[in-house]
Amino acid sequence: MLERFGPSMPKILTLCGSLRAASSNRTLLRAAEKIAPVGVVFEHFEGLGDLPHFNPDIEAGPLPAPVADLRARVDAADAILISCPEYARGIPGSFKNGLDWLVGGHELPGKPVALFNASPRASDAQAALRLVLTTMSARVVDEAHIAVALLAGNREADAVATDPELRPILERGLAALLAVIEPPQSG
Repeated sequence: MLERFGPSMPKILTLCGSLRAASSNRTLLRAAEKIAPVGVVFEHFEGLGDLPHFNPDIEAGPLPAPVADLRARVDAADAILISCPEYARGIPGSFKNGLDWLVGGHELPGKPVALFNASPRASDAQAALRLVLTTMSARVVDEAHIAVALLAGNREADAVATDPELRPILERGLAALLAVIEPPQSG
């Protein structure tokens, strides 16, 4: 699969919807990186908590540094991999705020996006994410959507990546995302 990319390997930006350091969603994203084929580049955006509250008036002038950083990373990525918790049957406010900062930019439309879910019970947030992302013209890759139950245990990414039941699910979701990334055009 990767030979179609030549020397330019696909770059996946991960966005974790949780601000918790020990988030099961962050663990899921790190586990995906560990099982990725050699050559796939992962970048983890960790600045969600640094974003100011969304204000469209700010977009008229220079963007705050954390917002400019987020947009630049989304723009440079070939695909986005999101894992987000559900709070009160919806998207956490801090994560929705991050998505709102992308609405006025050119970076997200058409970009392939996969939704990984660390709790199969969090279906309302996943549905809300799908609605928001499609409204923003992201290319939500349904075949890449996975849901696994990580909430029951406090596991490390290595343990998730090597778990005989979880690894094939992660591989399937990641393969579906990689399959829709367009190789770079030559010349």
